[in-house]
Amino acid sequence: MGETLIQVNVRDNEPFEKAMRRFRRKVEREGIRKDIKKNSFYLKPGEKRRLKQRLAEKRRRKAMRRAQRRR
Repeated sequence: MGETLIQVNVRDNEPFEKAMRRFRRKVEREGIRKDIKKNSFYLKPGEKRRLKQRLAEKRRRKAMRRAQRRR
């Protein structure tokens, strides 16, 4: 697997909280949390397919609502 380490160098006189915020932003940008959540439990192929279909339907309905609001 393509494992990468995220590094955040703490600058001189930089508060820990600020460095932690930068680290969290990097993690979020890389999609690591999403990947961990996705792989935290096993989904059968059929369940995965149904979930994907439900999410696509949800996105389609959301797009329709947005389109109706614009009119």
